[in-house]
Amino acid sequence: MSSATALAHAPFALLPFEHKLDRLAEVAVRIGAGLQPDQELVITAPIEAVPLVRRITEQAYKAGAKLVTTFYADDAASLARYQHAPDGSFDYAPTWYYDALAAAYKSNAARMGITGANPALLAGQDPAKVSRANTAMSVAYKPAMELITRFAINWTIVAAATPAWAALVFPNDSPELALSNLWEAIFFTSRITGEDPIADWKQHNANLTLRVDYLNHKRYHSIRFFTPDNATDLTVGLADQHLWAGGGSTASNGFYCNANIPTEECFTTPHKARVNGHVAASKPLSHQGTLIENIRCTFKDGKIVKATATAGEAAINKLISTDEGARQLGEVALVPHNSPIAQSGILFWNTLFDENAASHIALGQAYSTCLIGGDKMSKEELSALGANDSLIHVDWMIGGPTMNVDGISADGTAEPLMRDGDWV
Repeated sequence: MSSATALAHAPFALLPFEHKLDRLAEVAVRIGAGLQPDQELVITAPIEAVPLVRRITEQAYKAGAKLVTTFYADDAASLARYQHAPDGSFDYAPTWYYDALAAAYKSNAARMGITGANPALLAGQDPAKVSRANTAMSVAYKPAMELITRFAINWTIVAAATPAWAALVFPNDSPELALSNLWEAIFFTSRITGEDPIADWKQHNANLTLRVDYLNHKRYHSIRFFTPDNATDLTVGLADQHLWAGGGSTASNGFYCNANIPTEECFTTPHKARVNGHVAASKPLSHQGTLIENIRCTFKDGKIVKATATAGEAAINKLISTDEGARQLGEVALVPHNSPIAQSGILFWNTLFDENAASHIALGQAYSTCLIGGDKMSKEELSALGANDSLIHVDWMIGGPTMNVDGISADGTAEPLMRDGDWV
């Protein structure tokens, strides 16, 4: 047996770190992006993710990529803007850059985002400036983002461990141990630790498809979330002609991909005017470098009428004031508490992971692909069915070990879907 073959069959913990990165890179390209021969790949990544990006690039070319182009972001440079840039700078975004991304997607380039920036980068900065910069960015990015939310192309998001992120997740560890622990957590939750990660992902997708098919067969009118302590009692009406999705999906260009690595959710589009009740976040939200903790919101006829938080309250209220649709929901997702991410017991301070540890809702833009024929509908047609429109799409977690979920039919009949956080 060659050394390479022996490594391929070695227990994951014994593999050299570089081989673990190669496994993640292969899953990111083949399962995540679903990259096709002669297709371009556009990557965005934090600068600390260079080792993973290089392996992804290699795997992409092995898969037949025409060209791989990476845009890097630097936390230190981003922070310098808030510390030294003139005030008028925060109402500006480089439209030329976002136009280029839209042009790439329109030419059928696949998209891969690598997350890993410091979740607390902007925690000490002026929330008004952060809000203005985010709004300017959202406006400039919307043409490209609409191609993503309409699932026009194959795309994915994966993670790379970085020192600042690791220090937040494992504050009691040395910097070296924290970084190592975060990488191992990413490998485990991204399902690459088995003998055949590609086969494992195909089976995981098949399992999620069974849940999705069941929910689509039931055609519930709404979903009710409630906890024994009454911290949450929220009824989320579902959009007319809604579709549940989860795991891998086929984009409009015909290419199959997994938009999130990892993923544990079954999700769909709520009706923007049919959400009522109150809800408490079960995990903190890290949004654009600001940490928002213990969010509590009250909804009436689809809109948030009151929002509080013990930390970052100004940020959450700025967020829901971005535009008219920012106070309404664009997604509702069911995630069991027995998912690998939840069972790890780790608070990742990163939506890609934390949203897959708990059932969640998302403020803002709806996914048109979660409506029957939605990818071919106009904005007006989507709106008529209840799909929300906004510059933002921000997920926050509401599920946990005490969450109960009912599916409610049009006649008001309630059927248990989850009890104590897990599927019944």
